[in-house]
Amino acid sequence: MGKSSALLEPLADAIGRHVQRGQAIFADDTPVKMQAPGTGRTKTARFWTYVRDERPWAGDTRRAAWYQFSVDRKGIRTISHLKDYSGWMHADGYAGFEKLYQTGRIREVACMAHVRRKFVDVHQSAISHGGSAIAEEAIMRIAALYAVEKEARGSSPEERVRLRQLKAKPVLDDFEQWLGAQLTLISGKTPLAEAIRYALTRIKRLRPYLDHSILELDNNTAERGMRAIAIGRKNWLFAGSERGGRSAAIVYTLIETAKLNGVDPQAWLTDVLGSIADHKITRLDELMPWSYAQE
Repeated sequence: MGKSSALLEPLADAIGRHVQRGQAIFADDTPVKMQAPGTGRTKTARFWTYVRDERPWAGDTRRAAWYQFSVDRKGIRTISHLKDYSGWMHADGYAGFEKLYQTGRIREVACMAHVRRKFVDVHQSAISHGGSAIAEEAIMRIAALYAVEKEARGSSPEERVRLRQLKAKPVLDDFEQWLGAQLTLISGKTPLAEAIRYALTRIKRLRPYLDHSILELDNNTAERGMRAIAIGRKNWLFAGSERGGRSAAIVYTLIETAKLNGVDPQAWLTDVLGSIADHKITRLDELMPWSYAQE
């Protein structure tokens, strides 16, 4: 596997460059255990994913997921990964991303799914007492925003913006004002108050989606990209080393990108492994999964 991933690394790097040429990407990370020789235990490392998927607004049809591995979660890791990227980035509220935004090259788009999740947690924790009426109302208001997105999906960029301005903006404006009012009525030390404060902070950073057709309401695209890792690590348990983690990131990049393009990863990689050693480095695009799909 190590030798195969080394052979395929130029292809994974090319996928990374393709992702960074997008106008907007989706970013997420997840923890993974890595062996720490000499300690008798494992340490926590990270997998990162950066996804380019422009289907909702009929953009580039070549979809890609680029994975990276690091031994920690320091903000410098994302700066290194995205040193050549300029554009929008959908992401959660991870503080390490702030340095990326401070460069001025990358502009943040917050995630409504994370906001919703906090209200769902509050509502479910109070379900034995009839639930939380405020949390339930917040969930319903968020559902109204997703209803607009369902209507806009697949429409032209101009129509997506028109629908959002006409239908989503009034809902989001009212939701923000309503949240502020509710915060004055409850204890500031409750989980509900924490959820409201989080929502008010993130809504300010989500507003660009109303004006730009290339943006989405949430970061679920990246979270779906982490699903394979979340399932896989239950079986392989840990990375054997930093080198092993990087090899895994290469393999995940290739397999998940193939899946995004409707290509059988095994058939494609079998073909690629048989030809990549003799293939010119300047013609790697011919080996991409979207090129294979057209054959």
